[in-house]
Amino acid sequence: MEITNQEFNLFRVYIEEVSGISLEEEKTYLIESRLKGLLDEFGCHNYGELYRKAKENASPLLRNKIVDAITTNETLWFRDKGPYVVFEQMFLPEMVRQIAAGKSKVRIWSAACSTGQEPYSLAMGISEFLLWHGNGVADHSHFEIFATDISSQALSVGELGAYDQLSMGRGLSDAYKMKYFKQTGRFSIIDSKIKKMVEFKEFNLLNDFGALGTFDAIFCRNVAIYFSHDVKVQLFEKLRNILRPGGIFIVGTSETLSYYSKGFKGMEFNNYPYYVS
Repeated sequence: MEITNQEFNLFRVYIEEVSGISLEEEKTYLIESRLKGLLDEFGCHNYGELYRKAKENASPLLRNKIVDAITTNETLWFRDKGPYVVFEQMFLPEMVRQIAAGKSKVRIWSAACSTGQEPYSLAMGISEFLLWHGNGVADHSHFEIFATDISSQALSVGELGAYDQLSMGRGLSDAYKMKYFKQTGRFSIIDSKIKKMVEFKEFNLLNDFGALGTFDAIFCRNVAIYFSHDVKVQLFEKLRNILRPGGIFIVGTSETLSYYSKGFKGMEFNNYPYYVS
């Protein structure tokens, strides 16, 4: 079953409406191939019928399955060096100083966290830092990592905290594998102390941020690249509004805020970029 140009354009608009993802015209094959399995699952004879069911169905089941199929859950442990250098060597020392001065909670948001490698990497980085530099005043209970993604399927992996051999081989050192994971059959299970630091929740970045509270650090990496210019502008403004004074904002290494937001100031630490509001 091939998708027609009309059906493709209908899905392009629908997918951007529900997820913010903007698909270029040459992505016909992507929609066709990734949604093909849903035709049989939902008893549809063509993509037009699948689209109509998605638009008319009040249940989020089909919508979520379409989003899961379209989203790219590319991730790995400690992805790119720079963000973790900024986080562990610049941000965490300042947070420990603030905790010593009375700060009760450090809140970190890992937005578009996929299957959980980023928030767990942050948690392991915090654990290592506290071991050597907690100074007897800061411990795991002072840190809260809020991890969100639009894909319920991806989130289920992170919530379980169990990773296969292929996932474990992407960016994770042998030392961290031994220290923070337990091998159980084909899967490696993350340490309960690290898992407890992370709260996973399904969340669409198009939604209102009002109920999320404020954060000391926000990681929103390699997701805005899939959004249109206008959606990026709106997203970065919402993120700026919930970043606490003195907090840091981290985007992907190939991303920049220059064309989308004047509310952030670009900074560097050891030649690695980050932003403050």
